[in-house]
Amino acid sequence: MSQESIDQLSHQLGLDKGIVPRYFDWLGGFLTGDWGISIAQGSNMQPVFPKIMSAFEVTIQLILAAEIIALLLGVAVGVLAAVKQYTPIDYIATTMAFIFFSMPIFCVAIVLKMYGIDLNVMINDLGWDSWLGNPFLKTTSPESLSGDGFFDSFITYIGGLLLPTLSIMFISFAAYSRFQRSSMLETMNMDYVRTAQAKGISQGRVIMRHAFRNALIPVTTLFSVNFVTVVTGAIITERVFAWNGMGSVLVEAVNKNDPNTLMGWIVVIAIAVVVANLIADLVYGILDPRIRVG
Repeated sequence: MSQESIDQLSHQLGLDKGIVPRYFDWLGGFLTGDWGISIAQGSNMQPVFPKIMSAFEVTIQLILAAEIIALLLGVAVGVLAAVKQYTPIDYIATTMAFIFFSMPIFCVAIVLKMYGIDLNVMINDLGWDSWLGNPFLKTTSPESLSGDGFFDSFITYIGGLLLPTLSIMFISFAAYSRFQRSSMLETMNMDYVRTAQAKGISQGRVIMRHAFRNALIPVTTLFSVNFVTVVTGAIITERVFAWNGMGSVLVEAVNKNDPNTLMGWIVVIAIAVVVANLIADLVYGILDPRIRVG
């Protein structure tokens, strides 16, 4: 490439300006949806914004599915373990939590991928592939998560999300169940709970009406803190299952020295973390009206 071509490209990309003007140019473009172009695509350079939004749509599906399942199961198991303290149920829940804590996400993803292949073979042998699809469990990124009709679309969607979602869900489930158990035990020893028990209110009503709601506050805090961990887990899981999400975008941007994509990726993840914390703050006010702002 000639020096004239280099100078022309530098001017086109704004690289002939100072750092401060370039930053404000980038910020103004970012706020208006112009995030620059991805130089990782070579001669087929494409805008960064649609590239990241397409990948974020894939990743957020994994994160939401994993977090919803982890919250529902983790909170339920945590409450049950607290109510049945020092019983076999409590010991089993504690053992499961520590096992899930100790398993790296990439190991879980690889193991689930291997078992997913075996389960697909079993489904075919049983003849269930005619209505579950072939293969039912997607061990690599599917071209589409929709089918011809509602049932086909639902089955395809479940089969595509199941394995990567479970990979991310296990560690979050372990954290939520342990926090919920600890918080529930602490709440059950509060004076207002003991007063309700002394008045003869049934144990189930005491737990659900008086203890459960306040015991959710620490778990809500954990949700906002755990979001970054879940994003990291999603990035690793996407690489194992070859999903074209934010993980693939990050790796490609780093490997090919693509600063525009990398800056856009960082800002999108930062915004997602801020939104997760905002949701947690709003939930605080719902769980305990005393801490509402204004």
